[in-house]
Amino acid sequence: MGWWQIGTDSLAGSRFVVSPLAETIAALKTLHMTAAAHPGELSWLTAHLPAYRERLTAEPLDALLVRAALGPTWNAGFLTPTPLGERELSFEEEVVAVGEAEPADVLPELERAIGGPVPGPLRSARDLPHRMAGVLEWVWHETVLPDWPRRRRVLEADVVARTARLARDGWAAALDELNPGRMRWLGDGRLQVNPRAYPPRRVDGGRLLFVPVTPNQGWVSWEGSERYAVVYACSGALAGAAGPVVPEALGALLGGARAGVLVRLESPKSTSQLVALTGQGLGSVGRHLKVLLDAGLVRRGRAGRSVLYEWTEAGAVLVRAQGAGTS
Repeated sequence: MGWWQIGTDSLAGSRFVVSPLAETIAALKTLHMTAAAHPGELSWLTAHLPAYRERLTAEPLDALLVRAALGPTWNAGFLTPTPLGERELSFEEEVVAVGEAEPADVLPELERAIGGPVPGPLRSARDLPHRMAGVLEWVWHETVLPDWPRRRRVLEADVVARTARLARDGWAAALDELNPGRMRWLGDGRLQVNPRAYPPRRVDGGRLLFVPVTPNQGWVSWEGSERYAVVYACSGALAGAAGPVVPEALGALLGGARAGVLVRLESPKSTSQLVALTGQGLGSVGRHLKVLLDAGLVRRGRAGRSVLYEWTEAGAVLVRAQGAGTS
């Protein structure tokens, strides 16, 4: 398994950040894999996959580059630059790091991603960083930017919920939930970052960043010994056109919209996150939460300036008795 030895200073100084570029890379990976993790992602993939395929058909070298950079064992390093973490940058600011990657480093990184020789057409090309930046710009403008405000609300709410869990239960509990089955806290300062047989890395004195994305994707990256990033799928998937998955009996009891709010509160969520996940208006979500609070099915708590809602024991029993799940 791949694991990092994390120093006390790096762990104490770590932070959660939102990255438009990471969201775009995750969207590219989803388009490349053509696999959806939930109905909302399937709806997005169905809407954008034909245009994406048409884009790559028109630029065969770009198609070859994407396949190589998203190799079977590793992402090419120049494709996934580590966020700075000092302040949130725009996509346009972040993608510069891809387009200005050192050309001499690109082919060795592609070889590692592929696990073998780089195809001839890529070896003879001199503009691979610029081409990859162009692909990401297309994915951003055509598939992510139109929905970015809603995605951003989901990401920010995830950060609030993770920070609250960290304050309540500590690092081990918070990190174990980032990438279930892939990431876990091993103790003694060791964090398993993936299940692959990679040599351990020491993270001591550098900045450690945790970056949520809404697609069901994840990876790690680093910039020398200065910055390290763990990109993970956030806890709230974007709702598809069909809305939340609500059992018929629970919907009949509470009303479909209110039940759709309730089934999503197994983990703490803010009002803004519920708005983004359910597609309901802020006023509607607020009214549903008040009814659920009055009925003793949910409780609320404060994490910094944010208010989070989650099931009470009675709410958990009601939802689980109905076999409810989320999309």
